[in-house]
Amino acid sequence: MAGNVLPSLGRVKLTDLAPAEGLPSDSYKLSVSTLSQSLAQYSAAIIQFPVSDGALLRSGLDSARLYFHQKASYPAADMVNTNDPRDWCKTSGYYADPQLWLETYDYRPGLTPLEPNNTMEFPPAGLPDIFSLLGKAARDILDAISFYLNLRSSPFTKVLDNVPLRNGEISSSVLSVCCHTRPSFQGAQHHNFTTQEDGQLVMFSDHEHQVDKSLISLVKSDKAGLHIKDFQGRWVLVDEDLGPQEAIVYPGLALYQATAGYVNPALQRTETTNMQSNLFGRCSLAFKLMPKSMTSLSCSEMRDAGHGVEAQFQLPVPVDDFMQRSHPTDQLFNRQSFQSFNFHATQEGSMKPLLRRRKNDSRSKPLPPSKRLRLEAQRVLKERVQDIADKKGIKLRFCNLKECENHILTLDSPCANIRMEIGWPHGVPFVHPHDLPNKAKIGFLEAYEPGWTATHEMELSLTEPGQASQHSVNCN
Repeated sequence: MAGNVLPSLGRVKLTDLAPAEGLPSDSYKLSVSTLSQSLAQYSAAIIQFPVSDGALLRSGLDSARLYFHQKASYPAADMVNTNDPRDWCKTSGYYADPQLWLETYDYRPGLTPLEPNNTMEFPPAGLPDIFSLLGKAARDILDAISFYLNLRSSPFTKVLDNVPLRNGEISSSVLSVCCHTRPSFQGAQHHNFTTQEDGQLVMFSDHEHQVDKSLISLVKSDKAGLHIKDFQGRWVLVDEDLGPQEAIVYPGLALYQATAGYVNPALQRTETTNMQSNLFGRCSLAFKLMPKSMTSLSCSEMRDAGHGVEAQFQLPVPVDDFMQRSHPTDQLFNRQSFQSFNFHATQEGSMKPLLRRRKNDSRSKPLPPSKRLRLEAQRVLKERVQDIADKKGIKLRFCNLKECENHILTLDSPCANIRMEIGWPHGVPFVHPHDLPNKAKIGFLEAYEPGWTATHEMELSLTEPGQASQHSVNCN
């Protein structure tokens, strides 16, 4: 699966992503593969809703156009967005950002919008139904990503809102009805124009790009204009060829944190063309599946599945602190995306000269504690696995590392029964313990030998800072 290359954004039917009891169907596995590969290559994918749901989305966009069209040409002072990070889960009702020519109506169940000057205002129609539709779709997509990462079913339930909300609860997730560059909206005093290679006039925001802090974002617009940076650093217009019941999905920063960096967030920006020729501007429906503020983002599920978790993701992060913190985007993409989260032979091969050089050096000086720890892990792991196989009467026949990267993604692979019978961790190639990357060795040993980490905790603490950082590089 990791070797596939999609020529364009993957299209996935939402009905094929709905989880069901029992073994996964072929359509489910194919849809999960297409979705995951598209997110890995383009940081986005196209979701196809049923025809009846497409009608609801279109009516929501029609209502949005009429709602913003009747708004005043310049927003009141108390309606201007201040971009205060403390309000990340408190926004509701209408507000505007004159600098970006952007108007937004946020619908957040459980929170009644405050109406300025006690005036009666009718919101866009159908928001509760659209919120329910997109919220269910976002959760199904999140579960599909979890399936691809070999996580247990619904691993993010603890950080999501209750379904339905309890009395007195306010939704962390939000449905934003947006309008870019409405011609009658005269609030923008400063805007930034650039020219594309073909000479077409385009307006981008003052910030080159934005990153949602959501787990999953779903966007349905009435006109093309959403650009997302792909894996190769190119800006791709992702909503240029959408059908009437199709929407764009892309991951956010919260999912990046919760998956230890295996799922990269989407860098996105909005383009608006021919502003004066359109009466209503560019309208869109944007749903953001957000974690609850009183929870923490933890990578324990990734660790339990056998994935390596780097030092920066080891400790749980309170959601409220995470949402208020700034996240420089140049520091986000420092590891592989989750299309290739498995251990690659090419990477192992690239480390061989370094490992060989260290082996020669070790003859003249004692091994550092981190190296001794890994060798001990390898030795105990080999003995423990062989012991389990002998007791169960299983004849071990390990796979080739490169081939087994595909084996662990399928349910009918040659090593599937052996892996299941001896309790081989999910997401770890079924190879000889000597061939396992260091983090997989130690993580696997912790699963087979409870208390092993505590026993060697003091030895770990003796590792020099320089050795620890080099150990992190080797593990990756």
